[in-house]
Amino acid sequence: MDREREILFAKTLEQVKKTAKAQGNCISEEQVKEAFAPLALQEEQMKLVYEYLHKSRIGVGEPVDPDEFLADEERDYLESYLEELRALPELTPGEREALALSAMAGDADAQGRLAQAYLPQVAEIAKLYAGQGVYLEDLIGEGNVAVASGVTMLGAMEHASEAEGMLARMIMDAMEEYIAENATESDKDRKIADKVNKVADAARELSGELRRKVTVEELMAEYGLSRRAIEDAVRMSGGSIEDLESGGTTE
Repeated sequence: MDREREILFAKTLEQVKKTAKAQGNCISEEQVKEAFAPLALQEEQMKLVYEYLHKSRIGVGEPVDPDEFLADEERDYLESYLEELRALPELTPGEREALALSAMAGDADAQGRLAQAYLPQVAEIAKLYAGQGVYLEDLIGEGNVAVASGVTMLGAMEHASEAEGMLARMIMDAMEEYIAENATESDKDRKIADKVNKVADAARELSGELRRKVTVEELMAEYGLSRRAIEDAVRMSGGSIEDLESGGTTE
């Protein structure tokens, strides 16, 4: 796949995900095929697209079962959390719409009760984002904050029927943003660990050959590492590279 097709593929995939998100994380097979039609993908390539969508918690043709992505401890937490929420009064569709209307008018009590009514839905949405490197409990927390904020913004809506869609989007946006932020932090941590490990492994190997701790200069000469790379690794490790002579780096 050439560069131009790669860019088109990435844009198409992102658009498919957005469409699915607007439809409750579900999209039809026909919609997927239509979106990728300009790329004329082979059957095997389309299969990879469907597998990617499934891993992204997007159902093709029918909703995915979010429970399959939960770890045992997450299932236990969710069961306990939902049990607590069952104590909350259930609202009929009419009561929820009335609350939405009052919330739209700026009634703080109605906004609080409406946010509370959405807590079970937040938990259900969180299940769709499980298994992506963050705790289910944290996802629910982010979603709850989004709802509490969202109910105060309903005045911008023209009809109460629009409230549910707006709040659902805010919940999903908050969870996706949280996952993205944590992925960025994980990438940083991984890069730091890789840099430290590279220098530590080199020092350990050379130390084994020389039967003593090694110097920065010896690592530079033997492995082509720069002084800056070695000093950064020592700093990031808190000076814990055991096979490297202490005092061999500058602050």
